[in-house]
Amino acid sequence: MNLALKHILILFVLINVSCKRTLAEEQDATAPVTEIQNDIEKVEPPHWWIGFKNQDLQLLIKHPNIGKATAKINYAGVSLVKTHTADSPNYLFLDLEISETAKAGQFNITFQLKDDSELIQTYELKSREKSAEDYIGFNSSDAIYLITPDRFANANPENDEVKGLLQQGIDRTDGYARHGGDLQGITNHLDYIENLGFTAIWPCPVLINDMPKGSYHGYAMTDFYKVDPRFGTLEDYKKLASELDSRDMKLIMDQVANHCGLEHWWMKDLPFKDWVNYQENYEKNIDNWDNKTTITSNHRRTSNQDLYASKKDNEGMTDGWFVSSMPDLNQRNPFMAKYIIQNSIWWVETLGLGGIRQDTYPYPDKDFMSNWAGSIMAEYPNFSIVGEEWSYNPLLIAYWQDGHKNADGYDSNLKSTMDFAMQRTIVEALNEEESWDKGLIKMYEGLANDFVYASPKDIMVFPDNHDMSRIFTQLDGNITNTKMALSYLLMLPRIPQIYYGTEILMDDFDKPGDHGLIRTDFPGGWEGDTVNAFTGEGLSNDQKDMQLYLKTVLNYRKSSKAIHQGKTIHFAPINGIYVLARVTDNETVVHIINKNETTQDLDLSRFEELGLSGKSLSNIITKETMIWNSSLKLEGKGSTILTTKTL
Repeated sequence: MNLALKHILILFVLINVSCKRTLAEEQDATAPVTEIQNDIEKVEPPHWWIGFKNQDLQLLIKHPNIGKATAKINYAGVSLVKTHTADSPNYLFLDLEISETAKAGQFNITFQLKDDSELIQTYELKSREKSAEDYIGFNSSDAIYLITPDRFANANPENDEVKGLLQQGIDRTDGYARHGGDLQGITNHLDYIENLGFTAIWPCPVLINDMPKGSYHGYAMTDFYKVDPRFGTLEDYKKLASELDSRDMKLIMDQVANHCGLEHWWMKDLPFKDWVNYQENYEKNIDNWDNKTTITSNHRRTSNQDLYASKKDNEGMTDGWFVSSMPDLNQRNPFMAKYIIQNSIWWVETLGLGGIRQDTYPYPDKDFMSNWAGSIMAEYPNFSIVGEEWSYNPLLIAYWQDGHKNADGYDSNLKSTMDFAMQRTIVEALNEEESWDKGLIKMYEGLANDFVYASPKDIMVFPDNHDMSRIFTQLDGNITNTKMALSYLLMLPRIPQIYYGTEILMDDFDKPGDHGLIRTDFPGGWEGDTVNAFTGEGLSNDQKDMQLYLKTVLNYRKSSKAIHQGKTIHFAPINGIYVLARVTDNETVVHIINKNETTQDLDLSRFEELGLSGKSLSNIITKETMIWNSSLKLEGKGSTILTTKTL
């Protein structure tokens, strides 16, 4: 062997050894844990991800006497910054920093106890499945289908009852019992929902409500990281999200930051003395708590904005329990605040959400809610959050929307609020006889209030929801009025939400406002149902007609840039006729409401500014065409929707 070749071989060996050593060192720092250990009772969040803008993560550790332990982590890119004890010895909070260099993988957290024994918990950091910018929220191009999951469709009767839970049994004759609807039931009927023209669904909460009664509605959560097994599994939830994504549809998660259920696991051992509001009152009476104990509360939401509100009223609003079976969470506790924010982000990542609907938005601490929404939007700049503000005053609705200039300087970071004011206005306008200050003029002036909103098209409007009488009931069973209400709100510069069953005229006439009746089972969702709204079998002619009507309007709306983004122009009602138009350069949509029972000739010269003279327009319901000239014949009471697009 010549000398040069020998030197080359030696150099190759040295490089190979060096590379192996470097690779070994890297693997030692980030290699997956070969033995997964789960010695700890609870660790929340149960896992996390790399690559967030905010590199901080706080772990809640729950285990007997864990507060006396010393925690250690040895994983490249992850630093244990600080350990916090709680008032209860059974909690420990760990502040972690996950740097940009951290890699996905598993690592052990070692807890050294006072007796020198060790507990080991394996924790996982995951890679994010898509970029933050790819989380696209709902907007004015969407139409949202609201579902009460327990009442929509029962695809898996085997999960109707789960041993060990407090509420047992299925009773479809009882509006407040469980009926058996589940996540798979929604997934199985996505074809129906998509074909109707919806682009997003909002199911009421499906996290576990292990409560002795009323557990079906989902708003009394007893574990913020666990799907209620009567609705299915986390995999069922993920499957629903995946199926929606494959259809270019969005999943909106209903979340609750204000309260939990009285049977939440932490209520048996609260970590801090101020984990929930009025905690001392609760702990003094815990042995005799019967869900009827009075906790000081004040549901006057105006105290959030009121310049003259007393401290007592403010305290009652923010700290008071929503109801006595739903403890009010104290978001001023920094650990609670962090917990709620992280929980929301965990679900966004886990499900690939297309939005969050936040329940009872004005009830929690409003500064926290600004931080909560701001933290989510900072991570997901194209995301959407809508907050429930049940107020009929546009000033209060506007206060909570991001970008509104509030007198107190408050900025909510909340993209969307819910338009209860417009909902009530539409109902009143259609139910009332016409006069100078009643009827359609109310609808017109209600929309005229949009000047107060920072972004009207980002507000969510709806004819009804899971907490109020069905729109068909509110309109006294008048089918024509119901069609006018639906068509009008679907033309507005808004994000529309429709409650399941509206398309088949579901009602609560027997007991208006009764929640159990409002949330009636969707026909065809249970084996043996004699009526099936998914197929049309057994529906009345009126129900089929409404179903087709809504389907036609929604599917037109789906591709209408004018409705999604167009300029809005409306004309004050005259003689019981109200005209609204949505206009872009390439499309004009004209919506006409006629409350007269008789045929009317509408003089079109008043609408010259729409630039439609001599143009051909199509009726999106009848498909008939007309030339926009001097007048238009309106054949009695109802809505007319015309478009310049070719159908």
